[in-house]
Amino acid sequence: MAKITAGVTTSHVPAIAATIDLKKQALPYWAPIFKGFEESKKWMAEHKPDVCILIYNDHASAFDATIFPTFAIGCADEFLPADEGWGRRPVPTVKGHPDLACHIAQKMILDEFDMTVVNKMDVDHGLTVPLNLLFGDLGPNDEWPCKIIPFPINVVQYPPPTGKRCYNMGQALRRAIESYPEDLKVVVFGTGGMSHQLQGTRAGLINKEWDTRFLNGLTQDPVALTKIPHSEYVRETGSEGIEMVMWLAMRGALNENVKEVRRFYHVPCSNTALGHIILENV
Repeated sequence: MAKITAGVTTSHVPAIAATIDLKKQALPYWAPIFKGFEESKKWMAEHKPDVCILIYNDHASAFDATIFPTFAIGCADEFLPADEGWGRRPVPTVKGHPDLACHIAQKMILDEFDMTVVNKMDVDHGLTVPLNLLFGDLGPNDEWPCKIIPFPINVVQYPPPTGKRCYNMGQALRRAIESYPEDLKVVVFGTGGMSHQLQGTRAGLINKEWDTRFLNGLTQDPVALTKIPHSEYVRETGSEGIEMVMWLAMRGALNENVKEVRRFYHVPCSNTALGHIILENV
C-alpha cells in the first residue's frame, strides 16, 4: 500500500526562481537563504520518495478569474513550467503519476471533497521553487528525482478555503493515498507563506513572532491552528499570509504525532518571511 512518510513546508518566493535561473545564489543577500536548505536537500536525497504531492497555489498561470477551483489535482502525464512573463523556467518538466492522481481524485470526491480534475496545465513558481529548494538546481534536460502530482488550492480569488477545511482535506488525501494498492513512499508538500504583503501601505509586512507560533503549532498542535480565521491571517500576516492554510493541508495528511527533523526561518527573502519545516511521521 502507498504510505505517506513525511511532510515538507516551504515558502515559494518568486525571486528565488529568478536567483536560481540567473545563477546568483552566491550573492551575499541570497547565500544564507540557499545555505538554509542544504541539510534539507541531504534529507530529501536520503529519503528518496517515489511520489511528491505538491500543494501550492497557482498565480494566474494555469487559472485566471474565469475559473479558479478551490481544490484541484493534476492527473496528466506531465506538466510544463509556466511562462510567467519572461519565458518558461529552465527547469525539468514535471512528470506526474496519473494512476495515483486519478485514484486520489476518485477517492476524495467519494469522500465528499469536490476535486477539480485537471488534465492539462502549466505549473508556475509556486510548484517549481519548492522542487528547486529540496531537490537542487536542475536544468531543463534533467529530471526531477521522483513523480510529482500538482495539487493547487485557491488562495488568490476570494473566498479561499478555511484552515480547518484544508486540514480536513489533508486527512481525506491521506485516506485516498493509503488506499492505493501499489507500495509507494509519498511525501506531501505544503507551500506558500509565511507573513508577507505585496501591495498597499503595509507592503513588506513581516511578523516573526506570529510566524514562529505557527511553526510551533504545526508540529505540536495543528488542530489549534485550524481555528485561525481568515481575518487573523490578513491582520497579522498580511494579505498573502493566507497561503499558510496550504501548510495545514499538508499537516492534515500526516499522523497526529510527528517528528520535526528540520526547521529554517529567514527574513527578509525578497519582501517576505521565508519559512520551512520537515516533519516525519512517527
